[in-house]
Amino acid sequence: RFLRALTSLSQICKMTATGLHPRFVLLLCFISTAACNTFAFTEEPSDRGGKADGYCSRVLRAQSNRKEGNSEFRLRVEGDPESYQPGSTYRVTVTAASPSYFRGFTLIALKDGAEGDKDEDYAGNFQIIDEEETQFMTNCPPAVTESTPRRRTSIQVFWTAPPSGSGCVFLKASIVQKRIIYFQDEGLLTKKLCERDTTDKPLLDCCACGTAKYRVTFYGNWSEKIHPKDYPRRANHWSAIIGSSHSKNYVLWEYGGFASEGVKQVAELGSPVKMEEEIRQKGDEVLTVIKMKAQWPAWQPLNVRAAPSAEFSVDRTRHLMSFLTMLGPSPDWNVGLSAEDLCTKECGWVQKVVQDLIPWDAGTDSGVSYESPNKPTVPQDKIRPLTSLDHPQSPFYDPEGGAITPVARVMVERIARKGEQCNIVPDNVDDIVADIAQEEKEEDDTPETCIYSNWSPWSACSSATCEKGKRMRQRMLKAQLDLSVPCPHTQDFEPCMGPGCSDEDASTCMMSEWITWSPCSVSCGAGTRSRERYVKQFPDDGSICTLPTEETENCVVNEECSPSSCLVTEWGEWDVCSATCGLGMKRRERMVKMPPADGSICGAEVLEVEKCMMPECHTIPCLLTPWSDWSDCSVTCGKGLRTRQRMLKSPVELGECTEELEQVEKCMLPECPIDCVVSEWSEWSECNKSCGKGHTIRTRIVMLEPQFGGDPCPEGVQRKKCKIRKCNRGQGNSDEKKRRKEQRDKRRSKQGRAEGNSEHPGCRMRPWSSWTECTKICGGGIQERLMTVKQKFKTAQLSSCKDRKEIRACNVHPC
Repeated sequence: RFLRALTSLSQICKMTATGLHPRFVLLLCFISTAACNTFAFTEEPSDRGGKADGYCSRVLRAQSNRKEGNSEFRLRVEGDPESYQPGSTYRVTVTAASPSYFRGFTLIALKDGAEGDKDEDYAGNFQIIDEEETQFMTNCPPAVTESTPRRRTSIQVFWTAPPSGSGCVFLKASIVQKRIIYFQDEGLLTKKLCERDTTDKPLLDCCACGTAKYRVTFYGNWSEKIHPKDYPRRANHWSAIIGSSHSKNYVLWEYGGFASEGVKQVAELGSPVKMEEEIRQKGDEVLTVIKMKAQWPAWQPLNVRAAPSAEFSVDRTRHLMSFLTMLGPSPDWNVGLSAEDLCTKECGWVQKVVQDLIPWDAGTDSGVSYESPNKPTVPQDKIRPLTSLDHPQSPFYDPEGGAITPVARVMVERIARKGEQCNIVPDNVDDIVADIAQEEKEEDDTPETCIYSNWSPWSACSSATCEKGKRMRQRMLKAQLDLSVPCPHTQDFEPCMGPGCSDEDASTCMMSEWITWSPCSVSCGAGTRSRERYVKQFPDDGSICTLPTEETENCVVNEECSPSSCLVTEWGEWDVCSATCGLGMKRRERMVKMPPADGSICGAEVLEVEKCMMPECHTIPCLLTPWSDWSDCSVTCGKGLRTRQRMLKSPVELGECTEELEQVEKCMLPECPIDCVVSEWSEWSECNKSCGKGHTIRTRIVMLEPQFGGDPCPEGVQRKKCKIRKCNRGQGNSDEKKRRKEQRDKRRSKQGRAEGNSEHPGCRMRPWSSWTECTKICGGGIQERLMTVKQKFKTAQLSSCKDRKEIRACNVHPC
């Protein structure tokens, strides 16, 4: 029926009166046999001189039974992106909602505004995933269609986005179901993707003036309720957060880049030590090191004030902010921000950034689930975001390829600006108050199990002049009835303005904040340092501002200024506490900038250690050390086992830990060597001479050849001297010798027959057979011969009448 329809349509297309384009015939590749027999198809007129649309450009419209706006079928791109990254590959699916299905389909990727009658109208490239389901169309190579017409509810292919500069792309699908064709021109079967604008976040020079201070707050949203698959109930946590504000010349981490050793240690171990070391080595490229405590458990409500936070500063050259934290336990999964630009195009400072975070893979471990065994990725992969189609065992797996639900949220808020701001008019009082981001009062979320004293009165404002400041109040924790429920803070802060800021006081002048103190005037001993500020707003009544714009104070760099004194840097940040719960130790360091002039050892302290207190250990779930390295294989060759262990860090009093503390896996070493195996020695042979000196031999054979480097075979032939009698010399006795030889042979023949009768009573034996060929051509081989029973007498015993076999050595000369 399909061929008849094709033939009929071909005849119609040959008629010149119809004016139909020959490519109209390609319609038959687009629909099922049933559709061919049901509809008559026509092409829409073209805007270009009457030229008909190409077959690939669109699905030709049917004259009847057309159904638009249907929501049963949908074209979807993995992750539901709004734009495409040039050169990136995406998974494209066409699905039917239950109980619907479709028999055939066509999928194309068309440039915006193109009609599809030229090869350059198509964007990107499709890749077949399942050849039994999909194939490229014979008459339209850029398009994908079904391999066989049958009922199906979904298909999927890969699509690689076109290169940069290709503009917007339409992914279009058509569906054939029974007698209805669903078209791709609009609705859920069309997806428009435009090229991702990489110019939105240029790492250009910042034009803002002064500096800005920010507070970054991290809210964990990774919970069993939101991410239930394989959720690790006992050990879920966020590692200590590490990051910095930095210049465009330094990259902590970025998608498509490779993880540094510091990033790797955060991603796999949750340790920020190496990352901090890398950051501090960047010197002037970094303005502030950002550090926040670890969070146990991982999930925290978004309104909890105790969420980890830190403050940092930015300036014109170091206006980017990056950080990362490990999702624990996991192979090498993290969340974070990379090079977040806090400088605006208008030469100002961003007021607030709120961003939901999905996990990304550091490319250093190939595990697919939260608690996969360590499996280093060799060679190392690039950093990439996790997707819902990475692996069926992934906790974020979604067979439909939907977007991953965010696991955390980060909030970056500007809390202060310092120095002269070049993009705005001088701040008024309301602007200053807004600038320090006064938080709305939240409802009291104090747990009933926490008993506090009343709040103390508010303290005086920290600013003594018309400046933004803070004031504080305190309360005491009297009792904690449930140790498993943490108690919130005991201090509360709110912004305030210093005296002299009333709008009613016309003689008041408004001052900027003090700029950072200058370096001390001396490198050793007592000196002075100064700082400045400027008038932001003069009094309305025209009077002179009498507030000071400069102040000076004493400073001491080194108390001693003797030739043996040395110059040291400021103290660095405190390291992370050595304990994850309970009492621990932390340390900080400083460096010697200039050694003593007399060449002696610097006596200044460069290391400082103090105690630190983490949350009570009973509030922390089962804590484990990282896995040890795998042990050596239990055997030196062949198949064996190897093990690795980890230790419990939580106190034993907390109860039994059900986590696995030891793992065992098979290991395979080279095959064990097999030594050569030989038989026992044979009996010594007769002497090879009838007189004089000769030799006799014995042999043994190889039962098993050596293998895999085993010991070689020992010698197979041994010989020793033998002497029967002296030989007579001279020719005169030749006749006598011949006579004696004949007599000796006769005696031996008789003796042999007698021995045959004696050894085989009641048997008549056949003569000895000929010797077989030697088993070796050199190095000592073996020959055999047989004597078989010819006749048994009735009186013969069964056990005494047997065949005989003799063995002798041969070819004993060396090879």
